[in-house]
Amino acid sequence: MTATHDATVLPGRPPVVDHATWLAARDDLLVREKAHTREGDAIAAARRRLPMVELDGSTPVAGPNGPVPFTDLFQGRDELLVYKHMWHDGAPFEGQCAGCTVPAWHMRDAVYLNARGVSFAVLTEGPWDEVAPYLEFMGYAQPWYSVRGLDEPIGGEMGHITCFLRDGDRTFLTYDTTGRGTEQLSGSFALLDLTVYGRGEAWQDTPDGWPEGHHPCWYWCSDAEGASGWGPASRPAPQWTRPGATPVDPAAGHTHHH
Repeated sequence: MTATHDATVLPGRPPVVDHATWLAARDDLLVREKAHTREGDAIAAARRRLPMVELDGSTPVAGPNGPVPFTDLFQGRDELLVYKHMWHDGAPFEGQCAGCTVPAWHMRDAVYLNARGVSFAVLTEGPWDEVAPYLEFMGYAQPWYSVRGLDEPIGGEMGHITCFLRDGDRTFLTYDTTGRGTEQLSGSFALLDLTVYGRGEAWQDTPDGWPEGHHPCWYWCSDAEGASGWGPASRPAPQWTRPGATPVDPAAGHTHHH
């Protein structure tokens, strides 16, 4: 099945060409991709040169064994990366933040960070008595801590990646990002960007006549039938993989019991 003509047009899809023509176009794009990689390296180099802010590492945070000093999160390592997970007090499991579920689910294992000397933890404003059963339901094994009532940089605004450095008894804030900066934790975004239809969101730049995109983040939630969307019977998509996750009945009201 080798096309010998210049292009065959299929509605809503890329033109069909022979392999040599495709390879030439791929090579052209590779030049831009390599430039993008090198610029990312340069930005990372600048990031390493940011100043840092000292903080009180003895500040207590609440975990499964009660309050511990923040420095315990380093687990004896010199570096710590945290994700700050939003929390909706009193909400059922399906009502917890779908956006924060994305990085938390992707980062269920930090073994490669640990091997490099970087510890990982999730911080949340939720009260521990609500957080604990949620972690059990989700099957999360990474360290979680409640930072309820704490100011930045340990607490404060959620939905952030924050990096810390320890130097003996001293603790420092080195980096913080939010918004699309947190996509670094979620490999699925970069993989979807490799596919022909990308994330399927309306903001994307796609050729005329291609499928219209949906609202941002439309596939982060789905219903019991697997239909993506944020309808009243939906829950964050990974929750459907959890034992005991039952269909959501909006008319019956939410419940923690699944």
